[in-house]
Amino acid sequence: MFHLLLSHSRRLSTMTVRSPQFQALFTEGLKTLTDLFVREKYELRIAGGAVRDLLAGKQPHDVDFATTATPDQMKELFLKEGIRLINNKGEKHGTVTARINDQNFEITTLRIDLRTDGRHAEVEFTTDWELDAERRDLTINSMFLGFDGTLYDYFNGHEDLKNRRIRFVGDPSKRIQEDYLRILRYLRFYGRIAEKSGNHSPSTLEAIRENAPGLGGISGERIWVELKKILEGNHINPLMQLIYQLGVAPYVGLPENGNLEEFSRVCSQAAHLSPKPTTLLTALFSHPDGIQKLDLRLKISKEEKGLALFLLKERRELTADHMDREPLKPYQDYVIDSRETDAHKKVCELLKYQGEERLLRQMEQWTLPRFPVSGHDLRRMGISSGKEIGRILQELRERWKESDYRADKEELLSGLSGSEGTQ
Repeated sequence: MFHLLLSHSRRLSTMTVRSPQFQALFTEGLKTLTDLFVREKYELRIAGGAVRDLLAGKQPHDVDFATTATPDQMKELFLKEGIRLINNKGEKHGTVTARINDQNFEITTLRIDLRTDGRHAEVEFTTDWELDAERRDLTINSMFLGFDGTLYDYFNGHEDLKNRRIRFVGDPSKRIQEDYLRILRYLRFYGRIAEKSGNHSPSTLEAIRENAPGLGGISGERIWVELKKILEGNHINPLMQLIYQLGVAPYVGLPENGNLEEFSRVCSQAAHLSPKPTTLLTALFSHPDGIQKLDLRLKISKEEKGLALFLLKERRELTADHMDREPLKPYQDYVIDSRETDAHKKVCELLKYQGEERLLRQMEQWTLPRFPVSGHDLRRMGISSGKEIGRILQELRERWKESDYRADKEELLSGLSGSEGTQ
């Protein structure tokens, strides 16, 4: 259905954008697209996150477009021009993807949400740009940009961006109830944009608290995407404290009594070491059962789960048994003894977790040495028993480790007794 009603309240704020980042968007493919829409008298503008990035002086990675043309009108227009259409699964929500000059253009018809269940929306198409802006989540994501450089800003998104302020469009509770994932999106963009850690409006915090249970119906995959981005942003510790204070944690797979003191410590000491999101998140957990529950809820990857379980086990044990040894040695020994292909990466994450910057740099530069003795070497010495070969190789490996991996084959084999060499 096509919605023709025009909004009665006009709050439009405009300006002109002429940045190098904006000019860089004008590929041959985009010129073909814009000429086509102008010729057919359909309005077409850049929408959402790309506008936000351009205003912040960043080159957007993904550019979405909005138009007054319906999906059927777009399909007719593209087919007439011999332009290929791809991935049109989003057509019922108004999105058509066209491929022009080896470049994909995702274009969505202006729309309003008729009904939502907190996850999905039933939409109706419109030609009113303000109505489309009004259904978006945050003011900084609700702007449009014309190809002449004109910014169309209905909810002071540009002003909020300049002031590094994160606000929902209109009533926070209403916006959240349209899609409960917006709770995490708010926190994610706060960590990305806001200058101060605690500059939230009371009404926004109350809306998050009241609607937190709605996150229980959101898929784990969607939640994990947002959580990881929060953990990669700024103000990570204050935002996690907020996740617990507002009752969000139980609905996103986090332990009910998460160790916020440990999390705060790890965030502080690992902040400049670029830890993986999983590395930081593990600080909240005290038992492997919690990681299992996290995996069931969020469907984290096998590698992420393995890293979390490793950190949980080794964050205390790996150094505790070797306090009198060379500080890096226990970590190197672990990698040498491990059969896991990613052991070196896991150990580096452990050093980040512990804030061991000097050891981390040494570990990153360390090249895994190769144990110089093989079973074949022992067989040539007359040792034929597989069990005996295994025992001797283990003994030699321990000697090699004690030499800081410096002992060569000749040194190691020379230490074997004559009786071992004749069995």
